[in-house]
Amino acid sequence: MKFKIDMKKKTSEEKNEHKEPVVAEQETTTATQQKGNESNETSKQECNEDTSALEIAGLKMEIADLKDKNLRLMAEFDNFRKRTLKEKSELILNGGENVLKSILPLVDDFERALKAMETSTDATALKEGLDLIYAKLMSFLSENGVQAIPTENEVFNTDLHEAITTFPAPSEEMKGKIVDCVSKGYTLREKVIRYSKVVVGE
Repeated sequence: MKFKIDMKKKTSEEKNEHKEPVVAEQETTTATQQKGNESNETSKQECNEDTSALEIAGLKMEIADLKDKNLRLMAEFDNFRKRTLKEKSELILNGGENVLKSILPLVDDFERALKAMETSTDATALKEGLDLIYAKLMSFLSENGVQAIPTENEVFNTDLHEAITTFPAPSEEMKGKIVDCVSKGYTLREKVIRYSKVVVGE
């Protein structure tokens, strides 16, 4: 009986001896896995930090680029504004240059007519010369969009005419109409640049 008990004890001890290394191996494996997990988490954190750093650097570069573009656009707009103001001022100062150049030949004609009046005794020829100059002047005005405002037998229109006085109408039909024009009015491309000064029948 004692032998059997001893044999059982030995067998259980041997089993326990076999179990203990297995448990130790399992603990070692668990510890290794934990260390591996910790190292993986550390690697992930490092990767995330590296990625965040790269993203921040990229955003900083993008912001710097946008600032540079904005400064360039502002500078270009400022140059454009200055150039436009300069062109406008030059246009205001020299806008009538072509008109004045075109009117100079008419001045020459008037000067020649004045000289001719000093020596000529032919009034008819002088009148014809002045009529020609006047026709050229009116043609020049027409070419540049200037038109005389009609007044003869026209109904008085406050948009075109300026009444300086009234006068008894010679007939019933002339009431409210223009009976006389003291000063012609003109339009420039349909815009009134001078109102006709007229006498209105009443």
